[in-house]
Amino acid sequence: MPFGIQAEAQEAAIKQEIAMHQRSTSPEDSRGFVVLTEAVPDIILEPRYYSTYNFVGDRIAGYEEPCILITREAAEALKAVSADVVRQGYRLKVYDAYRPQMAVTNFVEWAKKLDDTRMKAYFYPGEDKAFLFDKGYIAEYSGHSRGSTIDLTLFDMASGKDLDMGGTFDHFGIESHPDWCGNPDTMEYIGAAEGVEGGITAEQFQNRMILRAAMIKNGFKPLDTEWWHFTLNNEPYPDTYFTFTVHRLMNK
Repeated sequence: MPFGIQAEAQEAAIKQEIAMHQRSTSPEDSRGFVVLTEAVPDIILEPRYYSTYNFVGDRIAGYEEPCILITREAAEALKAVSADVVRQGYRLKVYDAYRPQMAVTNFVEWAKKLDDTRMKAYFYPGEDKAFLFDKGYIAEYSGHSRGSTIDLTLFDMASGKDLDMGGTFDHFGIESHPDWCGNPDTMEYIGAAEGVEGGITAEQFQNRMILRAAMIKNGFKPLDTEWWHFTLNNEPYPDTYFTFTVHRLMNK
């Protein structure tokens, strides 16, 4: 190939790569995402924000269909997680993954309505709603909007029930911290401090650690305040907060 033509071809390839990158990081572009159950069929879904059983008490803005979306890279990693836990007698049960920015805004607006405490008894019984912002439970941006963060638990195939984690998804409180009653780094159960109520049992702590170990082993990092929350280490869109709605995608 003559040098001039080769240089033009290389320049065109570079421009095409840049254009593809720009498209892929557009907040409205869903092409880097998949429907989770199409990528990992063993997963069980309970899309809480499509339902009304969540801390707001209403279906959340942006959740148009009862499906869960996630980046292709995170879905690939979850295949390995699923295989790991299935060998142990469990299945992954997912509450949420990709969360559009409009949903996060919905949370923010809800948090400002201090008289709306319909779901307090279920999700934040020990917290004053006026301080949810200050304590970091509600924020203007969420890693979920970048597409590679997931909220999940384990389903026990033998009992046909969720594994007992000693607390529910989206419970606002110290009881949801992975280090509650134990050391998550060593996976050693310690128990609640003397005089402290709301401790979890050794079995409940170890159940949390089963999930944590499988996620970390396969490329996810945990969050210090929520035992159910994990983010892909090498997330593909670390700076993009996507805005497209949750619906069944046609991406292949």
